[in-house]
Amino acid sequence: MAIYFILMVNFFSNLFNTSPKSVSNYLAMLQSMLSGSLTTLSIFFLTLLFAVPLALIIALGRMSKNKILAWISNLLLLIIRGTPLMLQLLIVYFVPKLIAVKCFHHTINWSSYLAAIVAFSINYACYFAEIYRGGIEAIPRGQYEAAKVLGYTPSSTFFKIVLPQVIKRIVPAMGNEVITLVKDTSLVTILSVQELMYFAKSSSNRMVSFTPLLIAGIFYFVMNWLVSLVFRKLEKKLSYYN
Repeated sequence: MAIYFILMVNFFSNLFNTSPKSVSNYLAMLQSMLSGSLTTLSIFFLTLLFAVPLALIIALGRMSKNKILAWISNLLLLIIRGTPLMLQLLIVYFVPKLIAVKCFHHTINWSSYLAAIVAFSINYACYFAEIYRGGIEAIPRGQYEAAKVLGYTPSSTFFKIVLPQVIKRIVPAMGNEVITLVKDTSLVTILSVQELMYFAKSSSNRMVSFTPLLIAGIFYFVMNWLVSLVFRKLEKKLSYYN
């Protein structure tokens, strides 16, 4: 925290000791980075919106007694978790375009932003799925048997008895992954999506200064600090399961 404070002091001292033109450059930089932060946050929230429910489907498929479904789920997890996210972004963006041209002799309008959402959702769904699986398998078998005796159906048992306990168990691990997601959004700059890191790098190149990248680091720090607070409060809310 002290390092960030020193950087901010240095930034503002330089800011107020420079010419009006430099001041306007810094203000323009901050404005563009704030705009990029909105794009970063939209990628973050849309990824969670799609990845969290998709992860449950993959986890249930992974645990299914149907061998074909379990094999497909395992293969998906192996491929996604075994390859870099940056490579997945490039594949999701370029491969559909190549297929459309080579197979159908037609181009498609596949935006880099949409490709980023798809790639991130699939990637994080696979990581969340394994967290779900660990939480589900940690529930004692006796609770399933007790629910059956009480007349609960398998679906009621899962959603009313098992899932609430699973959520409590997986919150810390999910928190770590969500914090990583905030930082991983910077990878979409490879697709020229105009998010926070895109503007930070552009400003750094234009101003021939490392300061924009340091400011971007502060933006990411603040976002992750807020995410940490949310998960800390969520853990306290779910403490009644202790």
